[in-house]
Amino acid sequence: MEHIMDGRICAEILERVRSRRPLVHHITNTVTINDCANITLCAGAAPVMAEAPEESAEMAAVAGALVLNIGTLSTAQVASMILAGRRANECGVPVVLDPVGAGATRMRTDAVLRILQEVDVAVLKGNAGEIGVLAGTGGTVRGVDSCGIAGDAVDAAVACALATGTVVSMTGATDVVTDGRRVLLVENGNPMMDRLSGTGCMAASVTGAFAAVEGDYVLSSASALAAFGLAGERAAGGARGPYSFRTALFDELFSLAPADLAAGARVRARHGV
Repeated sequence: MEHIMDGRICAEILERVRSRRPLVHHITNTVTINDCANITLCAGAAPVMAEAPEESAEMAAVAGALVLNIGTLSTAQVASMILAGRRANECGVPVVLDPVGAGATRMRTDAVLRILQEVDVAVLKGNAGEIGVLAGTGGTVRGVDSCGIAGDAVDAAVACALATGTVVSMTGATDVVTDGRRVLLVENGNPMMDRLSGTGCMAASVTGAFAAVEGDYVLSSASALAAFGLAGERAAGGARGPYSFRTALFDELFSLAPADLAAGARVRARHGV
């Protein structure tokens, strides 16, 4: 059984992001770091990028959320992520982990598993291949791109949530957000978002902004993906290609009003899981 979630729930969380402007601390990859900072601003939050181990824990303590992204990982970066993540846990700051390329190399997979073991992660936001790998249900990753999963997407996401103890936010044609019990399916988005490097990283940043103001991470994650996806839909309307789409994506998220999200969010709640 399914029912349509009231878009006003998503809108109210967006309104809180805009009114509170939470600080979102990132330890992220060098390919998309500027895009992550700017999409955080466009969502209504404040970004900071503090990777050095000498300050990462101190910064995490004063943030509203911590976003960890292993896209261009190094041993030193993972160590800094763990320092920051532990401090965030001590201070009640939600941690969002983007396991970029998990399954592509042993180093990436081991890094994600180590972070999950040593840090209490609130939201694990990944693509289908990454989530399938971490769930142990089967997933394929080439570079940092998903090549699909074995079996049903919802089953894989639920299995990953149960195995890791996190809320799983799995992006795809239909996004799946679950804590292993509740399942929300987000249908907002546009295929152009797959033609641009960094949209997954940006989605993690928006997820962090929403998690900073809403402690129900299933609701906050689904609302973040609905807002980001709706901005993508609106951006695609006038785009001539990936780079004009990129510019429009920032502008559309910046101009997205809570009322727009209330009317345009397409989130289905699935029961019986």
